[in-house]
Amino acid sequence: MTLPAEEIPTHWYSIQADLPEPLPPPKDPATGPSRLKALPEMLIAECLRQETSTERWIPIPEEVLDLYAQAGRPRPLIRARRLEKVLKTPAKMYYKAEFYSPTGSHKVNTALAQAWYAKREGYERLATETGAGQWGTALAYAASLVGLKTTVYWVRAVHDWKPERRALMRMFGAEVHASPSDATEVGRALLKKNPKHPGSLGIAVSEGLEDARGDEKTIYCLGSVLSHVLLHQTIIGLETKRQFEILGEYPDTVISSLGGGSNFGGFALPFLGDAIHGKDLTFIAAQSEAAPNLQGEYKYDFADHAELTPMLKMYTLGHTKEMRPIKGDGLRYHGCAPVLSLLRHLGYIDTVAYPADEKHVFTRAREFVRAEGFLPAPESAYSVACAIDEAVKCRDSREKKTIAFNISGHGFMDMPGYSEVLGL
Repeated sequence: MTLPAEEIPTHWYSIQADLPEPLPPPKDPATGPSRLKALPEMLIAECLRQETSTERWIPIPEEVLDLYAQAGRPRPLIRARRLEKVLKTPAKMYYKAEFYSPTGSHKVNTALAQAWYAKREGYERLATETGAGQWGTALAYAASLVGLKTTVYWVRAVHDWKPERRALMRMFGAEVHASPSDATEVGRALLKKNPKHPGSLGIAVSEGLEDARGDEKTIYCLGSVLSHVLLHQTIIGLETKRQFEILGEYPDTVISSLGGGSNFGGFALPFLGDAIHGKDLTFIAAQSEAAPNLQGEYKYDFADHAELTPMLKMYTLGHTKEMRPIKGDGLRYHGCAPVLSLLRHLGYIDTVAYPADEKHVFTRAREFVRAEGFLPAPESAYSVACAIDEAVKCRDSREKKTIAFNISGHGFMDMPGYSEVLGL
């Protein structure tokens, strides 16, 4: 099911208007300088306004809609009929094809918006973090379209085994550093302790923030966690809802992988709004046992390793926790987006965490590839694995369900990871 171009959503959906209780606000730590006062130095002004907006519908600028169209939106919703047949399941399985993207993932949805706002506000360079590399690539792409420079701090454990994606970022004009790096005080301090430090998203966020705060013509752009990022990503779920409406269907179960929350939130939030208003739905966030943040503690914590950000109320494993590197490294983050954390706390979101060796997840991805012909990114493989596991449960119980899952990106630049885990 592919929507006609004229049906692309013209507004993003902010679930803050429908939350059963107010979202706990960011706050400063008990000691040290105010992080809240520094927020205008950290975030694009329009994004900061969107971060706290309680309006249900936020208009998408015409220029951003044009960029979305150029990037291939709307994206298809596909019935996985071959996979259903292979699994012998009575379940109907639908997947949203976010891999139809110039950079291979859903990350362009917020990258294009943030880059356009930054350009309008007079910035010349963007600084950011990236885990799996999808966000760094998306922001480099978006910046190139609007005429901005980009500096990317990329988690070292992934940077070192993805030379093709590193080259793609540079093709778009980005400056790329393995994180921790010697380009920032945060990075130099960590490298002094451990020259082979594998890095983490929390560390890369700290480096990007430090970089941006040292240059008035540079602004930091975050690829996940914050509400404005999830807001931009709701175009995924809004398209999907419209596609189901045209098909005369509606999902019983909504599934996506979750690291910081942009992928899961973008797909699930429009449906979570329905659940808040009484619709009977199950939501499952697929995670890794390397970073099962939704099984952590619901409390205030920093979003970055160096404690440069305000404290956010979220499910967290602790901002300094060392986590084992995995191939789906975009899921290796200590905390979950505050808005999703609140909904988890209120009982709307279930979670499953898969073994960190990733054998089960990648085996399920191989089953999907052989049935449907599309190669998911390692992070998206968690969504695929969860959807297949749920379909198998339906087969065993003979229960007919409609399962919707998001494939956030393709794995064309991730084959070394698949090869290592599956012995290809």
